Amino acid sequence: MKEFKETRIGVLALQGDFERHCHQLGLLGVESAPVSLPGDLERIDGLIIPGGESTTMDHLIDRFDLRRPLLSYGRSRPIWGTCAGMIMLAGRVEDNQSGVEPLGLMDIDIVRTGYGRQVFSFEDTLRVDLGEGEIDLPATFIRAPRITRLGRTVSCLATYRGTPVLVSQRNLLASSFHTELEDDTRLLKYFLREFVLP
Repeated sequence: MKEFKETRIGVLALQGDFERHCHQLGLLGVESAPVSLPGDLERIDGLIIPGGESTTMDHLIDRFDLRRPLLSYGRSRPIWGTCAGMIMLAGRVEDNQSGVEPLGLMDIDIVRTGYGRQVFSFEDTLRVDLGEGEIDLPATFIRAPRITRLGRTVSCLATYRGTPVLVSQRNLLASSFHTELEDDTRLLKYFLREFVLP
């Protein structure tokens, strides 16, 4: 699509299903770039932190010396965290038995696997207003984090059974759920239009 043709989005490629995000970006004609080293952050217009296993992701962020560069990038540049990506953006992880150290970029508290373990994964449809009226957005919850507290400057864009599952704060977007598993690119377009292109 012409709208995004000169946009280059990084996808944190340490662990998780980063390839599905690259696939969706390709559907919109957006160049995707795997991010696994600090220098990779210098050549992108925005970053997606994908779902995956947050304890492993946390460990690898430190192994590849990415923590400080990610913190610096996330203070002003666009980042979208999905599932484990939301965990990494969070300010606090409750009942943190695995010792995950989040980046603390977004003023939210979360519980890891707050909707149940892998066997309890589910799909549902969310009512979301992405700026052009309410739409039905398919959402897949896989060991999804549950938000327990929102900071005063965090906006809730969608809820599931009364609990926020899609939130934004300044340059950051976070979703408890996955949309990249299908070819529905509406939430990705929203991230690009509202966070990256401005």
